[in-house]
Amino acid sequence: MKIAVTGASGFVGRHVLSALVGCPDVEVVAMSRQAPGSPMPSGVRHVAIDMASVPSDAFEMLGCPDVLIHLAWGGLPNYQSRHHFDTHLAEQYRFLERLVAAGLSKLVCAGTCFEYGMQSGELTESLPTDPRNPYGFAKDALRRQLEFLAADAGVKLTWARLFYMYGEGQSAGALYSQFLAARGRGDAEFPMSGGEQLRDYLPVEEVARYLSALARTAPGGGIVNVCSGRPTSVRSLVEGWRDSLGVPMKLALGHFPYPSHEPMAFWGSNAKLLRLLEHS
Repeated sequence: MKIAVTGASGFVGRHVLSALVGCPDVEVVAMSRQAPGSPMPSGVRHVAIDMASVPSDAFEMLGCPDVLIHLAWGGLPNYQSRHHFDTHLAEQYRFLERLVAAGLSKLVCAGTCFEYGMQSGELTESLPTDPRNPYGFAKDALRRQLEFLAADAGVKLTWARLFYMYGEGQSAGALYSQFLAARGRGDAEFPMSGGEQLRDYLPVEEVARYLSALARTAPGGGIVNVCSGRPTSVRSLVEGWRDSLGVPMKLALGHFPYPSHEPMAFWGSNAKLLRLLEHS
């Protein structure tokens, strides 16, 4: 099986490559905007393609893959920029439409929990979407476009709705990266919010394993929450990092206000994810 991965040099993409490399009988092709020769796991072929200017033979350049794991998306973590729907949405669809026209038959595309908007509690895939930021809106619009395309072209589409994750290589502004930076400086306190908001967190390595498994064994899964299925408070998450690393750092709770663009308590249902991968 040949699997191509877009956004291969990004936070999630690098971990997905590592997960795929360990799978038997899988040939991996990595796509990013970076020039060939960028660091990649051993055995991974690297192709440089910019979605703003997609060559007509992009599918052939990727080796005519059996499955595409589509992770590429620019402008993050600025979720409020209109760039997501003004520019990037059309680029994304044109790129994927071209690959489908050339023969792509299976697609795993990364979505986001922001598609659910301000809905609280456990979020299931059957809930209507109600995105409240430009990034969530653009992702939701791309999903709808791809569902029409998949129905017309017979493509097996899996829309992997990612929740919160953390791990090596995350952006400097992410909570986990900020915590590690504070640890590295030897800070006595870690400033954060009150920490009582409930979210759904997974280590990025686990997210990568789920995406790899969906691509290999569950084509055409439709919308799938990629999440833990457990509500976890931000405070307990950070306390867990502190305790596991043995960091003698006090949490300065309440230093930052709670974000206004998210509900205080929401998490995903992972029942469909586990059902799809039960025999993988």
